[in-house]
Amino acid sequence: MKLDAVDVRQAASAADIVYEALRKAIIEGDLAEGENLRQDHIAQMFNTSRIPVREALSRLEQHGLITTERYKGAVVAGLSIEEIEEIFEFRALIEAEVIRLAVPNLDRRTLDLARQHCEEFEQEENSDRWGEINRNFHYSLYEAARRPYYLQIVRASLDRIDRYLRAQLTLTSGVARARREHKAILDACVARDAGRASALTRDHILDAGRSLTVFLREQRG
Repeated sequence: MKLDAVDVRQAASAADIVYEALRKAIIEGDLAEGENLRQDHIAQMFNTSRIPVREALSRLEQHGLITTERYKGAVVAGLSIEEIEEIFEFRALIEAEVIRLAVPNLDRRTLDLARQHCEEFEQEENSDRWGEINRNFHYSLYEAARRPYYLQIVRASLDRIDRYLRAQLTLTSGVARARREHKAILDACVARDAGRASALTRDHILDAGRSLTVFLREQRG
């Protein structure tokens, strides 16, 4: 039998493609909080049937990025200030532990990569990229913890609050402070001081959370 074989394990399904596109648009703020996601419109955009769209929307709802409302269907989910505070508290707990576990496993290549992301964050002037670079910096260190389930949870938590975090970085003094704190975290990692890296990461996340909630309370009156 002659076939042009494809490793289907490496091929993204239609549902995966739609899911990733919608997820990216939501966390980057291109789809606004409360915006309606019409299945027929999305299916037409991706030249597919409603079935993969329905599957993608189901996955997004499981991750808290959308909700289903009566008479409206799927809409981009919003977060209350209390929910945002809780997510930052949770992130502070788990990410502090993840970097504590990562430090003993950090090699020169990983540290060089983290330093590149740190320097890129310092030099980048395009605010649209700050959130992405911030995530890349932290993840480059966290992956050395060799805790894929922890990282999956961290990723889900960041997805929930990323669009709010971008606003905090852009519209407050968050970027300047984040740059200083990133450098301090990296220095602790280079020194193999797991305890200090953990404490700095915890404070870094809690400070960002406090700054964001103050900003949101002012914006929401």
